[in-house]
Amino acid sequence: MKNFIFISPNFPTNYWMFCRELKKNGLNVLGIGDQPYDELSNDLKDSLNEYYKVSNLENDDEVYRAVAFFIFKHGRIDWLESNNEYWLERDARLRTDFNITSGFQVADIPHIKYKSKMKEFYKKAGIPVARYHMVDNFDGCKGFINEVGYPVVAKPDNGVGASHTFKISTDEELGRFFELKWPETSYIMEEFIDGEVNSYDAIIDSNGEPMFETGNVTPMSIMDIVNNSDNSIYYILKNLPEDTKAAGRATVKSFGVKSRFVHFEFFRLLKDHEGLGKKGQIIALEVNMRPCGGFTPDMIDFAHSTDVYKIWADMIAFDRSTMPVGQHAFCAFAGRRDGKDFIMSHADIMNKYSENMKMVERIPDVLSGAMGNQMYVATFNSQEEMDAFYNDILKCYE
Repeated sequence: MKNFIFISPNFPTNYWMFCRELKKNGLNVLGIGDQPYDELSNDLKDSLNEYYKVSNLENDDEVYRAVAFFIFKHGRIDWLESNNEYWLERDARLRTDFNITSGFQVADIPHIKYKSKMKEFYKKAGIPVARYHMVDNFDGCKGFINEVGYPVVAKPDNGVGASHTFKISTDEELGRFFELKWPETSYIMEEFIDGEVNSYDAIIDSNGEPMFETGNVTPMSIMDIVNNSDNSIYYILKNLPEDTKAAGRATVKSFGVKSRFVHFEFFRLLKDHEGLGKKGQIIALEVNMRPCGGFTPDMIDFAHSTDVYKIWADMIAFDRSTMPVGQHAFCAFAGRRDGKDFIMSHADIMNKYSENMKMVERIPDVLSGAMGNQMYVATFNSQEEMDAFYNDILKCYE
């Protein structure tokens, strides 16, 4: 029996389904987390063979000792994953320390976590990238801005999501950035791309070939949603465009991805951009070597009448899957921000869209910055129906 350690299986709350499918496939599923066992959901308890509680998942020494305990008790560990961006580096350290060869090692981390390093691999894949400058001082950044023009975007080179991201449009804002940026953090500054984020989401087998592919579109900037406390929308595409598919597959090859669930982000240009491409073309943004966050795996299932938790677990256990993909639809996420004067009440929404609705939940505070406070997930056969849903659900009184 293969041993699989799942780090933080209780968060996000839907990740117990990865564990369920692993256990169904005959793996010995061993969880490490900081939530007391009695507080775990019954679904998660039933999906684990054993659970080791640490006082704090941030404590590397405690997590290290938890892995050592599982090896002592169960023998060699075949897989160790969290499927979570926040823990990717620590996952790699643990694999390296304990000679778990089925995933990224410490030496792989720079090019999959640092935005500046990703660019070289995107270039190898033949995908254009925005010009950039590693933040040094005001004069150095101003020299870069003189070359590319305002606005520019500055963000941590090794960051998660849109945390501490700045859109800078004037010299005054540039000065303010230097006052607000984290002093010990390396930042990358890039030319601003007027584009819509399009993703490539796929489960890749041990040969680097896709077992399942889809994608999503985020019409609004996550950076603006976070910085302006705005509503959040994105949707799973009914059908993945061929150019996104080609870019995603080329990126898989360039980065040497094997046996992973991935979420690659691209810009689709909203206008011609000198030196990068014409309106509608795909431009590199960043790679994420894990599933798209939050409830996106469930949305993918709703959009394609399938089960990506099972496909992923089948990849782990068998390197193939017979899980069917059924009828396709758009799957829309809308995250409403508390405190806004929406025209449609919750009851109005549920009355009008009850047949389309798949999930209705409050969003955990830790995720609300990028996703809003109250979420609605619904499926639609056409773009027009989905656009009408977004108009209804997000419209506010003047």
